[in-house]
Amino acid sequence: MSATADTTAEPNKHAAGIEIRPATAADWPGMWAILEPVIRAGDTFTWDRGTTEDDARARWFKDAPGQAFVAVRDGQVLGTGELHANQGGGGSHVANAGYMVHPEHGGRGLARALCAYSLDAARAAGFRAMQFNAVVESNVRAVAAWQAMGFEVLATIPEAFNHPTLGYVGLHLMYRKL
Repeated sequence: MSATADTTAEPNKHAAGIEIRPATAADWPGMWAILEPVIRAGDTFTWDRGTTEDDARARWFKDAPGQAFVAVRDGQVLGTGELHANQGGGGSHVANAGYMVHPEHGGRGLARALCAYSLDAARAAGFRAMQFNAVVESNVRAVAAWQAMGFEVLATIPEAFNHPTLGYVGLHLMYRKL
């Protein structure tokens, strides 16, 4: 990655007046309203279900070339994502990202729009690829969305995720070039 790479993607307008843009501190209450129930449910993210709000904020907001971003309509946060280098040093040219959408807005392509934004932002920051380290195998909607966005499942680690209702399920390692 070039040290002079532009690490901020421009806000994107999407259908139904939804704008995706870098997050600000003022967006946090809306972001936490999305993150907290997803974290507590423990069925799609590998985060500890007891993660505190302060820990979540520190983990979600990223230093450049990473960033946190939001999908908003009429000032309301509908979804959020984060982008960062997957590894340091020699692996810092591969990005990683995560997304969460408010349950009332799921199934409408918002996660795909967040992913598209992160792919553009990653390219603008000089990343050469994006990797998802832990896509829960039973989260079939997310797996299908990421595959539609050009990601492929490189491997599945059997029983690597303890789902609260399904028990042990696999975690997919997914990848795509930028």
